[in-house]
Amino acid sequence: MDKQKIIAFFDRRARRWDDDSDDNPAIINLILDYAGIEKGAAVLDVACGTGILFPFYLERKVARVTGIDISPAMIARAAEKLSDPRIELLNEDVEEYAFPAPFDRVVVYNAFPHFSSPARLIKLLSENLAPGGRLTVAHGKSRAEIDRHHHSHAGAVSVGLLPADDLAGLFQPYFTVDVVVSDERMFVVSGVKRAGPLP
Repeated sequence: MDKQKIIAFFDRRARRWDDDSDDNPAIINLILDYAGIEKGAAVLDVACGTGILFPFYLERKVARVTGIDISPAMIARAAEKLSDPRIELLNEDVEEYAFPAPFDRVVVYNAFPHFSSPARLIKLLSENLAPGGRLTVAHGKSRAEIDRHHHSHAGAVSVGLLPADDLAGLFQPYFTVDVVVSDERMFVVSGVKRAGPLP
């Protein structure tokens, strides 16, 4: 996928993104339970958009949140919405950015199909997790609904969402996968970083 097209796509939609969102707080909180978002955690929110999850992180008293997004307009909208010393916003490409310190938790929420190489992204994110850290890829809708939405609204800037078991297989070299959920409410794959050197 052309990253400039992805930037342009999300820049055009940033101002209205929250108005068009129908995220369910109960589903989000369940996803964040699976993701191990808890007091004192350092969290990386990949493709954070306008910061939909930020209030939920802060409510759970995390130590810090780093939100990274390739779209300048999305990051600008996130900055307008919420100012808190625990939040750092980066308008960067997560596949190219060198983070200065590892995270306890990495969350990719409602964004995974916009990365053209899932295996590469998972390996990269594993490298930015502390030992025992957790990676979670999640959507607040079913896989079928996500694929229908992207096919009709974002076909040029997304790929199909892998079946949960296939995605869990991509996690396996780096993570012990202990959450695989794919039903009519949500899609979640989550695992804890394996000890020792990564392959």
